[in-house]
Amino acid sequence: MHAPRILIVCGLAGAGKTTTAHRLAAARGGIRLCPDEWMRALDIDLYEQPARANIERLQWTLAQDLVRNGISAIIEWGTWSRNERDDIREWCRAKDIGVELHFLDVPVDELWERLRVRNEQPGEVVIPHFLLDHWANNAFEAPTPDELDQFDAPLDE
Repeated sequence: MHAPRILIVCGLAGAGKTTTAHRLAAARGGIRLCPDEWMRALDIDLYEQPARANIERLQWTLAQDLVRNGISAIIEWGTWSRNERDDIREWCRAKDIGVELHFLDVPVDELWERLRVRNEQPGEVVIPHFLLDHWANNAFEAPTPDELDQFDAPLDE
C-alpha cells in the first residue's frame, strides 16, 4: 500500500479526465473529486462559474482532509492554469505529501470528435466547437516539461 497522494488530472473537455480519474481511484483506493458531478447532483448549470469555483474550493478542502486521513484524492477539475497546479503542488510539498500530475494531452481535433459524439447523448451538456477552440487557445495553459518535472512520478498501478 502506498502513502496517500493528491493526483491531479489535467486536460480540456473531452480529454478523458473522468475515465482516467475512475482508473486512478480504483488502482489507488482514492476518492474522485469531480465538480461536474456535484453540480449535476445539485441541479446547477455546469457553466455557472461562481458555483463551480465554490464547489472546487469545497473539494480542495475535502482533498486535504482525505489525504491527511490516509486516503488519496483525485482532483478532476481540469486544472487549466499553471497557478492552480502550482498552488496544489506547493501545499503538498509543504505537508510532505506526494503529488502527481496526469496531463491528458489530446489534439483539439480529437477532442472535438469526442465532444461531437458526447453532445449527441441525451442529458449531456452540449459543448460547441467555438467554445472548445476558445478554451484551447485562450484559457488552457498546458503543462510544460519543466512543470511536469516538478511533480512526483506516478506510482505503479
